[in-house]
Amino acid sequence: QVQLVESGGGLVQPGGSLRLSCVASGFTFSRFRMSWYRQAPGKERELVAGIGGVTRSYADAVKGRFTISRDNAKNTVYLEMNRLKPEDMAVYYCNAVSVVAGTQNYWGQGTQVTVSS
Repeated sequence: QVQLVESGGGLVQPGGSLRLSCVASGFTFSRFRMSWYRQAPGKERELVAGIGGVTRSYADAVKGRFTISRDNAKNTVYLEMNRLKPEDMAVYYCNAVSVVAGTQNYWGQGTQVTVSS
């Protein structure tokens, strides 16, 4: 049924880059606002970036370094992460929230991003 499948996580050195992908299925992708969250050890899950039809938003900690985008034809949302820092190390989660209905809220399983020398 509903699925959000993340990929692209891995090990990267400080200053490096990764691109995360989240492929959605089981719902009308274009009608959902898509977001990336992350949760580091010992910390609460936090919103990293979000994208609707046009608007994009970013957490202060990642502004200028991360870029969120979406391809509705592929039911996919991306998070390009550049100039990664050790504090970016976390499990990154894909999230979908219905704009039209305003009630559906879906989560992916998460993908690990490790930033270390």
